[in-house]
Amino acid sequence: MVEISRMVTESRNESSMDIDTKSTEEILQIINNEDKKVPEIVAKEMGNIATAVDKISHGFLSGGRLIYIGAGTSGRLGVLDASECPPTYGTPAEMVVGLIAGGEKAILKAVENAEDSPELCVSDLQRISFSNKDILVGIAASGRTPYVIGGLNYAKSLGATTVSVSCNPNGEMTKIADIAITPVVGAEVVTGSSRMKAGTAQKLVLNMLTTASMIKIGKVYGNLMVDVEATNEKLVKRQTHIVVEATGVSDAEADNALNQCGRHCKTAIFMILSGLDASKAGEVLAQQNGFIRQALTVTRGS
Repeated sequence: MVEISRMVTESRNESSMDIDTKSTEEILQIINNEDKKVPEIVAKEMGNIATAVDKISHGFLSGGRLIYIGAGTSGRLGVLDASECPPTYGTPAEMVVGLIAGGEKAILKAVENAEDSPELCVSDLQRISFSNKDILVGIAASGRTPYVIGGLNYAKSLGATTVSVSCNPNGEMTKIADIAITPVVGAEVVTGSSRMKAGTAQKLVLNMLTTASMIKIGKVYGNLMVDVEATNEKLVKRQTHIVVEATGVSDAEADNALNQCGRHCKTAIFMILSGLDASKAGEVLAQQNGFIRQALTVTRGS
């Protein structure tokens, strides 16, 4: 294991050496100036992120899952990203899964020593029947968390694709993973507080992994989330708005189409654009794996 004193994420930031002597606005400006650096650093990893997205989207289309593993802030970010996929993209809860060292209780409160056990992650992966069809993304700012390393090694032993998301160059995780995404954001404003720039970088990467993968499997039409589920009043209205934006019909016409197909946003859009009834529209969409553009091409060409 790399000594903490040699890790980039544990180094001291020269820009904030005397931050405790600053006014409130000066403190915030220092933090903001450091945060501004993160997107440009993440951009340097675009090639690796794209490779991971292609693997993830192919895995989805082949019946595989995306599994995040991590501890502390990194684990919580994985759980957060996974939990937002079903309402946003209408995915099954088991399609994107976040596992955190220490289990669900660790989401709200730290569980002592949980991240230090490689075997614990192996057990967690076995519990969800992880297989070589799945994609494993290990998240750890340090690049050396034993829980994550244990999971990556186990996944590789099964022949599954492995991805690391870390913020220290040449960390142990980067040597294990098939695809290493390593935005090196440098020293934090508060030394070692990797929930800050490192956490922001990780969140940006996870946003791209799931969003781009969902786009590539037909969950987005234009830039509209056409598989959104109406699980609350706001999302019911969002569905109507999406159908209106995609087709140019009135709110009333959009709601009528949505009601005819059980408020399945994608089907309602395709119904209106193709002129098909709900049953036939659903059938054609299914044949085209849910891709609206492909379904329209087939319909218009027939």
